[in-house]
Parts: sequence; C-alpha cells; structure tokens
Amino acid sequence: MSNVAKHYDIIKAPVITEKATLGQENNTYTFKVAIDATKPEIKAAVESIFDVTVKSVNTVRQQGKIKRFRGIRGQRAEYKKAMVKLAEGSSIDVTSGV
Repeated sequence: MSNVAKHYDIIKAPVITEKATLGQENNTYTFKVAIDATKPEIKAAVESIFDVTVKSVNTVRQQGKIKRFRGIRGQRAEYKKAMVKLAEGSSIDVTSGV
C-alpha cells in the first residue's frame, strides 16, 4: 500500500458540526479518524493530504451508545475524532471533502 493511500485510510472524514465550525476560527479542524490511529500518524496524514503545518493534535475516542429500536437492542458504531490545530497562516477548506 502506498504512503498516500495509508494517509487516506487514517483520515476518514471532516466533522461538520456547529462546535467544530466554531473551532475553525481558532485554526482548529476536526476529523473522524481510524480507531487505531496515533497522534503522530494523524499529524503526518493531515500534513501530507492538505499540505499544511500541524501545531498539535488532540484525540477523543467516542464509545458506541446502546440504543433500542422497536424493542431490538442495537449499538452505534464507536469512532475516534481528532482536533488538529494548525500553525499560523495555514488553513483547510473542509467543504471540499477528503
């Protein structure tokens, strides 16, 4: 597998929520990432894909919530998201997709 393809396996999708959009004012962008991705891997992937300089990476692992639908028990998928702070002067257009 090529290095670029591996970066696209790490960064799954941008998170477009009200809170994530407010973070963009502080040069912080939020992405859904692979569950087993590490902070250095996420940093390398974002720098490679978007050609920007990453200052820091914070991650949160969201556990799947148990829900019921018509009496049948199910569970939402668990996921990991990364908040990536970029260096001054760098920006990403998340509306274009990954």
